[in-house]
Amino acid sequence: MTDDLLLRLLHRDIRPTANRIVVLRLLRAATAPVSLGDIEERADTLDKSSISRVLNLFAARRLVHVMEDGDGIRRYELCTGDLQCPASDLHPHFYCEVCHCTHCLKEVTLPHPQLPEGYTLHWASYLIRGICPQCRTRTQKAAR
Repeated sequence: MTDDLLLRLLHRDIRPTANRIVVLRLLRAATAPVSLGDIEERADTLDKSSISRVLNLFAARRLVHVMEDGDGIRRYELCTGDLQCPASDLHPHFYCEVCHCTHCLKEVTLPHPQLPEGYTLHWASYLIRGICPQCRTRTQKAAR
């Protein structure tokens, strides 16, 4: 395990077990938010309940963002902060209604919500639905 992965776990008081390391590596390698099923396909040594326990722990310790895509499936992505998950890591996600893929839109900035007194922001989920550029191009070519 690389030092940065170990630091991520230890900073959040997560003991680095074999299962947690496997899931953390898969999350780091992912190019978009992944579902429990996605991880299960890639982690052939782990069963669904083991993966679920790891993801729930990671979410509780704010190592991952959890969001629901347009199909009601929970997706997970590794927080981009090295040791903390700052509020500045809030970004929208785009759900394509054609290919059913969820994409991070990290280049899109969002205003931070002004919460009433006494509330503390830890994380927010922003989902935009529509058609991604690849599906739009395919649809336009098919129409010709």
